[in-house]
Amino acid sequence: MKKVLITTGGSGGHVIPSLSMYDALKDNFVVHIVTDKRGSKFIKKKNYNFTLIDVPNLFSNLFLLPYNIVNFCLSILKSYKYLKSNDFDFLISTGGYMSLPLFIASNLLNIKIFIFEPNSVIGRVNKLSLNFSKKIICYNKNLRGIPKKFLDKVYLIEPLLRKEIYYNQKNTKMKLGKKKKILVLGGSQGAKFFDEFVSKIIVKFSKLEQISVLQQVADQKSKQKLEYLYQKHRIEYELFDFDDKLLTKIVDYDLAISRSGASAISELSYLNIPFVAIPFPYAKDNHQYYNAEYYEKNNCCWLVMQKDINENNFTNLLIKIFRDQNEYTSKKENLIQFTKEYSWEKNRTNLIKLINEN
Repeated sequence: MKKVLITTGGSGGHVIPSLSMYDALKDNFVVHIVTDKRGSKFIKKKNYNFTLIDVPNLFSNLFLLPYNIVNFCLSILKSYKYLKSNDFDFLISTGGYMSLPLFIASNLLNIKIFIFEPNSVIGRVNKLSLNFSKKIICYNKNLRGIPKKFLDKVYLIEPLLRKEIYYNQKNTKMKLGKKKKILVLGGSQGAKFFDEFVSKIIVKFSKLEQISVLQQVADQKSKQKLEYLYQKHRIEYELFDFDDKLLTKIVDYDLAISRSGASAISELSYLNIPFVAIPFPYAKDNHQYYNAEYYEKNNCCWLVMQKDINENNFTNLLIKIFRDQNEYTSKKENLIQFTKEYSWEKNRTNLIKLINEN
């Protein structure tokens, strides 16, 4: 049986699609994951076979650069030893700096390499790997950042969602009720802006409409502040940092206000939850903007840049969304059409085919 190693780490946006990849392949191949300490918090030990190899971010601190270079070289040696001792046939790299040592070691060992890029812009490490990879697994045939000479390596699949999402109930209601239910997803990057600013807008909007809020928070300190704020203004709310039962809670929510990581907005789209995308402005290569732009061009979301937001214009946008039934319904109908062909089995079959043919 062929052996596949998936390398991932950092944020949930990198790790969660990797877990879906693992689930899609595990019945047909021996599959293992390598991640770093940050990525491990998103992985349940009882469900996934994974190994920790921590990799320093070379340029996180210029004063530590010599120390980080030494540790980075050591991580290449660890990766080489690990790959050689486990005799893997394939490496699937999700990018990020933690993938680089494993990519280098795989190339030295002539292990076949696939790049997995869920964003609409190819990541920097994945781009460095193009010369040596066999295929680029992605969602968008117009993936930005790929030189023309590598376009024949593109292997398209539908957004790779968590398996349970495909079997979860979708949001099919077209008419808004008296109480407006709002989901706020700040993500693992830039959540502080949502805690501090979006919460003010929620309070302002609660004076105009009856609302209920389910909100992701950055940390315990933010949670305590928001609890006080929402209780003070008598807003119905629930706060969380990471909730593996989130799917069962959000199916009847009317609108999401979200960062635009590939996983988050793909899941919202599949569940037919219209969303306002606020891209994280400091994302590398502005990939969150291009992720959201893809859905906006298909009239599936509202796209707002963080720099353009103030309390008045964003409150007015919410008023428009909830009081213009035609526009809201149009977004919902487009989401339903956009994702109606998505299938766990179709994606799984395509991924198995890719590996078996290589």
